[in-house]
Amino acid sequence: MQKQEIQSLLEAEAKAVASIPVTEEFGKAVDLIHEYVHKKKGKLITSGMGKAGQIANNMATTFSSTGTPSVFLHPSEAQHGDLGVIQENDVMLLISNSGKTREILELVDLAKGLRPDIPFVVITGNKDSLLAEAATACIFTGNPREVCALGLTPTTSTTTMTVIGDVLVVLLMKRIGFTNHDYALRHHGGYLGDKSRKAAVLEKNK
Repeated sequence: MQKQEIQSLLEAEAKAVASIPVTEEFGKAVDLIHEYVHKKKGKLITSGMGKAGQIANNMATTFSSTGTPSVFLHPSEAQHGDLGVIQENDVMLLISNSGKTREILELVDLAKGLRPDIPFVVITGNKDSLLAEAATACIFTGNPREVCALGLTPTTSTTTMTVIGDVLVVLLMKRIGFTNHDYALRHHGGYLGDKSRKAAVLEKNK
């Protein structure tokens, strides 16, 4: 494969990230998560189907490791009892590029049936979709063209979803004043655990 083609693909992905619309919905999403998780003591529940589900799962683990308790709920398993993980004061983060994913739309109805007032943060490439309409806060990816040779496989779209998740994580960390000490309490092993503990000691000795 030629370097020029690789460079072109990298530039397309980078352009998609740089083109994510920066709107007030980011702040609204952070406010919602902060209010329900950190003030009302609920939790963040992420969900998505397929590739979006894998990203939602990763977001849940990243949020949890940085001070915002979060779990992943598989939309199909939710229909077979796992919906019971939803409790009072929880907030949901749903991901669907099309905004039309059947299992996610069904999950919205099921969640409302159990907790009528539950708020939804939505990440989607279709701001005119039914899922976007159900959102309390809706973050638009910009709906970039997939770099997939067929224009089908989730590639660029999943890149933007992942980056949006990273932005929300970092904004929440800053909102709650998450420290190296807090990080170390949640990472007891591995390189990151050791690094955070050393950084926490340095902060304490300043």
